[in-house]
Amino acid sequence: MSHFSIAGLQLKLESGDNLDVISKHIVKTKKRFPWIDMIVLTELCTYGPEKKYASSFPSQAEHHYQKLCKDNNVWLITGSQYEQDGDDIYNTSTVINNLGEIVTRYRKIFPFLPYESGVKEGSDIVTFDVPGGRIGIAICYDLWFPEVARAMVCDGADVLIFPTLTGTIDRPLELIMSQSTAVMNQCYVFGINASEPYGTGQSIVVEPDGNVIYQANIGEEIIPIEIDFERVKRVRTRGGLGLGQPLKSLRDNPINFSKLIKKDTGYLDSLGPLTVPLQDNADNS
Repeated sequence: MSHFSIAGLQLKLESGDNLDVISKHIVKTKKRFPWIDMIVLTELCTYGPEKKYASSFPSQAEHHYQKLCKDNNVWLITGSQYEQDGDDIYNTSTVINNLGEIVTRYRKIFPFLPYESGVKEGSDIVTFDVPGGRIGIAICYDLWFPEVARAMVCDGADVLIFPTLTGTIDRPLELIMSQSTAVMNQCYVFGINASEPYGTGQSIVVEPDGNVIYQANIGEEIIPIEIDFERVKRVRTRGGLGLGQPLKSLRDNPINFSKLIKKDTGYLDSLGPLTVPLQDNADNS
């Protein structure tokens, strides 16, 4: 099996319990596009971006989604939900297969600090197998760190999926990053963003050569895309546009790049604390 179909749901969702409205959209999507294998939701979609809705896992929402997946024969990436683990809160996405089984969970490695305060960083790269290939999952701001994408690809990911909640003017920058991430890693990239009131939409899907398959507008949309795992393999083998083969070059280069990235340098320390910027004439110490 070379083909696998993924539908991103760019929805308008409020803060609070959105399980019922999301469920209706999932059922509607599967009925309208019965060939869809997987549905991807957006970051913090189930209860919105307020930490007061944080739940311990396995959560009530997960159980609800498990039954929904089994009843509709569809895989689901739940976007994410705040997870309460003891005194810590994580931004966590759950992957559920079409049998209603939890396949894996991913904790956002790079919370959007200093704005997403009080959220602890995850520590594990997550990839998982689906019929025909392998998918990697990360969340929103993780896209800004190429090390995350590269690690997923080095673990065999053919498709990178980023559930997102961006409602700020930097969304156009994320579109550029999505395209460059696909080119550098010769993979499909799905950046599925929420619509209003918390997101600005503009979800994007990019193919391994870097061409944009589809870019959404700002309103609600269903984004059904059929991907081809063999296309990923061909691009990685022959090169993007028949040219660059960066993954093989990375493999064959003798330099140990992990030793080149040193976080304990004086330069990084000189940048100051990670805080919300103030006016230039205000004290930001």
